Amino acid sequence: MARVLIVGAGLTGSLCAALIRKELPRPVHLAVWDEAGDSGGRMTTARSPCNPQSTVDLGAQYITCTPHYAKQHQSFYVDLLALGILKPLTSPIEGMMMKEGDCNFVAPQGVSSIIKHYLDESGADVYFRHCVTQINLRNDKWEVSKDKGPPELFDIVVLTMPVPQILQLQGDVANLISKCQRQQLESVSYSSRYALGLFYEAGTKIDVPWAGQYITSNPCIRFISIDNKKRNIESSEIGPSLVVHTTVPFGVSHLEHSTEAVQELIFQHLEGILPGLPRPVATICQKWRHSQVTNAAVNSHGQLTLHLKPFLVCGGDAFTQSNFDGCITSARCVLEALKNHV
Repeated sequence: MARVLIVGAGLTGSLCAALIRKELPRPVHLAVWDEAGDSGGRMTTARSPCNPQSTVDLGAQYITCTPHYAKQHQSFYVDLLALGILKPLTSPIEGMMMKEGDCNFVAPQGVSSIIKHYLDESGADVYFRHCVTQINLRNDKWEVSKDKGPPELFDIVVLTMPVPQILQLQGDVANLISKCQRQQLESVSYSSRYALGLFYEAGTKIDVPWAGQYITSNPCIRFISIDNKKRNIESSEIGPSLVVHTTVPFGVSHLEHSTEAVQELIFQHLEGILPGLPRPVATICQKWRHSQVTNAAVNSHGQLTLHLKPFLVCGGDAFTQSNFDGCITSARCVLEALKNHV
């Protein structure tokens, strides 16, 4: 049975795992490795250390589906809506740009529940805190090394982590990437930002008329969401949770600063926007070095095949566009490339 490794437990990685399990003509042994402590990637949902039932989406906030993708990816949306993993967004988001025919969805259990669903569907063995460092050729297989523990052999490797991490890989893989492919990978760029999650005691009232708000007049803060309100979840036992996303210029200029210093700065700006906001019982500050793709890889058509025998392919929003549908498109392209060469 072929051993397949998917590197990255974000949306593209989890979708690739589910599609390979469902549609590849022969059975395979699937493993998913991620350097983080949980699945989600840039669709991460964090839990309050004081109450695990209180959660906040630190990455993607909601999913926008255009009429074009509503048709093209209909089965994905139908499945997630039928299972209650997605629900229509009905809470007010001030300053949201809406185009005719667009539909917006939220994940009631947090946006990472989408990734967990696809990983469950795949039946893959999922390993966290597995940071890939080297990929070498060994007798028509890939020997994949991680920062801890012995290397492992795989017949097929799918890389779905951010492109700068692919370019940092050591071993034979660094020499196998052609000059043209390297130029394609180096053409990818990302925005950077911080997200700050705030958790409050049960019974705390945050008295604003919106569930989310885009801020245009602040150098630090771009978006605020009262996450439980955004998802239409009201509970007397679970306190509200709030997330703040910074502007990209702020994220870029503070990228190498300590998260403690950045958190304090965000707090100061937040106080100016929401004066009198109570002190949270817990906070979590997330640095998104690779937040959204600003330039996708040129002429990559959803994936980039780096080697045929054994098979090595890259996928993710860096090869399409930075949204839910971009990840579906890429995962489908990875699957087609696999079917054609396996």
